Amino acid sequence: MSIQMVLLPVFVQVGLTFALLIGMVLARRRSLVSGETKSRDIALGEQFELPVLFYALIALALPLRHADLFIVLMSWVFVVTRFAHAGVFVSSNDPGRRSTIWLAGVLVLLAMWIYFAAKMLLLI
Repeated sequence: MSIQMVLLPVFVQVGLTFALLIGMVLARRRSLVSGETKSRDIALGEQFELPVLFYALIALALPLRHADLFIVLMSWVFVVTRFAHAGVFVSSNDPGRRSTIWLAGVLVLLAMWIYFAAKMLLLI
């Protein structure tokens, strides 16, 4: 079995996770804007999903020798967004700022996964 065939379901699962994360953000935003939900009522459990996706990406890219300069640079950008997110979380906990920073991290990590998947599946 080829590496591409083994990794394809991983990439599909990662895509599903990102789709659900982004869908959840949009639904929460609509609920907050409509007044149906207050920001204090939003659970914070999703903050640990992104690092798991990051760890999984690095755990795959490193032994497969696809942890190139792009992956390393974007890894640092992702980590900076996590520090910024944590800083807002433990200080003002402003939902607007926190969600903007969280979304930036999501987009960085999504770009990393798309890049890695393209390299692995297309053998770039």
